[in-house]
Amino acid sequence: MTLRWWPRSLFGRILLVLALGLALAHALTFVLAVTERSMTMRRAMVSYLASDVASSVAMLERLPPGERTQWLERLARRNYRFVLAEPLAAPDNPSALARMVAGSVAAALPPDRAVRVVDPGLPGTELRLQLQLADGTPLAVDMDEPRLQVSPWVMGALALQLALLVGLCAWAVRAATRPLSTLADAADALGADRPAVPLAEDGPREVERAAKAFNRMQQRIQAHVHERMQILAAVSHDLQTPITRLRLRADLLDDTTLRDKLHADLAEMQSLVEEGIAYARSSQAAKEPLQRVDLRALLQSIAFDYADAGLPVQLLQADQGTCDTRPQALRRLVCNLVDNALKFAGAAELRLEAGAHGPWRLRVLDRGPGIPAADLTAVLQPYVRLEDSRNRSTGGTGLGLAIANELTQALGGRLVLGPREEGVGLEARVELP
Repeated sequence: MTLRWWPRSLFGRILLVLALGLALAHALTFVLAVTERSMTMRRAMVSYLASDVASSVAMLERLPPGERTQWLERLARRNYRFVLAEPLAAPDNPSALARMVAGSVAAALPPDRAVRVVDPGLPGTELRLQLQLADGTPLAVDMDEPRLQVSPWVMGALALQLALLVGLCAWAVRAATRPLSTLADAADALGADRPAVPLAEDGPREVERAAKAFNRMQQRIQAHVHERMQILAAVSHDLQTPITRLRLRADLLDDTTLRDKLHADLAEMQSLVEEGIAYARSSQAAKEPLQRVDLRALLQSIAFDYADAGLPVQLLQADQGTCDTRPQALRRLVCNLVDNALKFAGAAELRLEAGAHGPWRLRVLDRGPGIPAADLTAVLQPYVRLEDSRNRSTGGTGLGLAIANELTQALGGRLVLGPREEGVGLEARVELP
C-alpha cells in the first residue's frame, strides 16, 4: 500500500529522503550543540559562583550585622542571590549538580566552613547553598534554574543552511533524473511514422552508455520497420503481374461459370494487393511537408468528388478554419474512412468541429451495423476482420482502418472509434492538433 504523501516520481522520492535526512541531521546537531553548551555553561557558572560567593562572604563578614541586609541586594546576581535564612534539612542523596556546587564553593572558602546544598522547593529556585559566616550567622545562596538562550540569528543561520543544502540536493537529483525523463520522451516519440531523433551522447558515463544503447536500438527498430514495409510493398507489387496474367487467361475459358468465379477470386486478390501497397505507403506519410490547409475547403472538395461519382457522401457541418497539416495524407485518411463507411453502410456523413483551444475533430459517420465495443481497439490492427458483421464476404481485407490509424499517427493526431450518438452506426473521430 503506497502512502499518500509518498511522491510518485523518482525525483520527489530521492529529494524527500535527502531533505528528511538533512533535517534530522540538523536537528540532532542542534540538540547536541545545545546540550554541550548547557553543560559548559553550568561548569562556567559553578566556577564563577564559587569565587563570587567567597568574595561576598568575606565582604559580609567585615560589615556590621545591621548593615548586611541592605548589602544583600547589591551582591545579588542575575542567576543567584544571598538570603539571611535559617538552614533547611539537607537530603541524604544530593544530585550531581549539588555535589559539584558544594565542592567548588567549599574549596573557595576557608577550610573550616561547611557548605550544604539543598532543594528549597521554591518556584524558580533550583538549589540553595547553606553556609555560615564567621560569627555563626546563617547565610543562604538561592540559585535560579539556568536558562539557556539561543540567539535568533543562530536559528536563522541554521534554517538558511538547511534551505541551501536542500536546494543543492534538488539540483543534484534533478541533474541525475533528467536523463531518465529525456529517455522516456524519446521512447514515447519512437515510431514507424516519425523520423528517428538520436539522443545526445554526453553526460556521465552511465548516461552516455544508456544514450548510445538507445540510439542503437532505435536504429535497429527503424531498420526492421523499414525492411518490413519494403517486403510488404515489394510482394504486393510483384503479385500484380501474375494476377494480370491469370485474369487474361481466365478470359480465354469457355466455361462462363468457372470464368466468373476466377474473376471474383482475382478481384479479391487484387484488392488485397492494393490494400497491402496502401498500408506500406502509409508509413511514408510523415515525410510529407506541413502546409497551411483550409480544412473546410478540403472536406467540401472530397464530398463533391464522391457526389460527382454518384456516391451518397454528405458534409453536414464544417467550421471555418485553417490547420498546419499534411494535405495528401489527410485526404487519403478521409477517403479511407469514407470508403470504409460506404463499403459497410452504403453512405457516409462528414462533420468538422473546431475547438477553441483544443484539437480539430473530424467525424466520419455511417448508419451501418457498427462494431462491438470489445473490438473497437482490435480493428485498428492490420489484417483484423470481424466475423459477425464486417468479414471477407462483405469485401473487408482487414487493412482499411489500420491504414487510417497509421495516417492519423503520421499527422500527429488520434483516431477513435465508437458508436454513433444519433442512433445506430459507427463514428470514426479523428482529432488533429
